[in-house]
Amino acid sequence: RNDAKDIAVSPFTLVFRNAGLISAAAVMNSVILTAVLSAGNSGMYASTRMLYTLAVEGKAPKIFARLSQGGGVPRYALAMTTLVAALCFLSSLYSNQKVYLWLLNTSGMTGFIAWLGIAVSHYRFRRGYMKQGRNLAALPYQAGWFPLGPVLAFTLCLLITLGQNYQAFLAQTIDWNCVIATYIGIPLFLLIWWGYRWRCGSRWVRYEDMTFPDNARQH
Repeated sequence: RNDAKDIAVSPFTLVFRNAGLISAAAVMNSVILTAVLSAGNSGMYASTRMLYTLAVEGKAPKIFARLSQGGGVPRYALAMTTLVAALCFLSSLYSNQKVYLWLLNTSGMTGFIAWLGIAVSHYRFRRGYMKQGRNLAALPYQAGWFPLGPVLAFTLCLLITLGQNYQAFLAQTIDWNCVIATYIGIPLFLLIWWGYRWRCGSRWVRYEDMTFPDNARQH
């Protein structure tokens, strides 16, 4: 069978249904639905607590740090994450494939951006540590191949990030919808980053001004 409607159905369910085991297909659908609800519940919990923590640290609006009376539930943070999740779910009414690709590429892009930040943090930490004349032997762990390691990691992550959809620029006509769907995470990250720097007045810390605790094992 090659029914277009079957694309939205679990392959396990299709196997049982085509084999004539209707009850088994219903059980499999119940299992899948339970797994989806469990994943959604854990994601909602993590997102709510993350937004609450950001608000407590002053990195998000203070209203999200408010707790419900007696229960201690960050209700405003929960309401916001629920609203965003509902909008993402209802986006399927508009164009499920396009919106899904935007959300998937945005979340995937943040992973590469996070690794870029890790490489920069490692490089600057080691440079600042040595700039202040500290002994690297005091560190419980020393990554090898420094500074080649973080520089190579940063370069590779940058190439992967920028080259995810390079073939779109090689075509005779550039598909800008595809380009935007691929790279939308970059302008969003820059907007949030520069917005935070502007609001909080944060600046790059010079190597000489970096502070390190006496107990190097905290690193």
